[in-house]
Amino acid sequence: MEVKEFKEVREVKDKCASRRYWLNSLTPVSCLLLFLILHSSFSTLHSQTICNSNNASIATIESDGTVRNSSNSTIGCIESDGDIRDRSNAYIGKIESDGTVRDRNNAYIGRIESDGTVRNRNGSYLGRVESDGTVRDRSNRTLGTARGVPQRHAALYFFFDFFK
Repeated sequence: MEVKEFKEVREVKDKCASRRYWLNSLTPVSCLLLFLILHSSFSTLHSQTICNSNNASIATIESDGTVRNSSNSTIGCIESDGDIRDRSNAYIGKIESDGTVRDRNNAYIGRIESDGTVRNRNGSYLGRVESDGTVRDRSNRTLGTARGVPQRHAALYFFFDFFK
């Protein structure tokens, strides 16, 4: 059994080494650990589902910020710098690092606070995205869920008209 395990480790090292010369300096065990870490990192990249109040899937947000509707058509994207783009990749708004939300003309249209509270341009309470992903309107009714979705992304989807 031990001979077979070392053979598999050596095979992995050889595969790694053929791709990148610097991997030759790694021990077989280090190379295998690196392979396992990278493999598990890539296999955990996936989309998060947004559901309505009846728990039916209405959208997904992928790890790269792509927003898709229930038919799996791209309806927009939330980029890592906060820019918001529509299905044709046209700029339609921005969420700033402090939670300020702006439209395509850079006009202030609302704010998403760090606790998930969402306010409109006048400061009126629209609702909130709770830490567990539950989305509630101003009357505390459940609009849906966005478990695993960043609070700001869920708030953009439910409370602002970027992806309708």
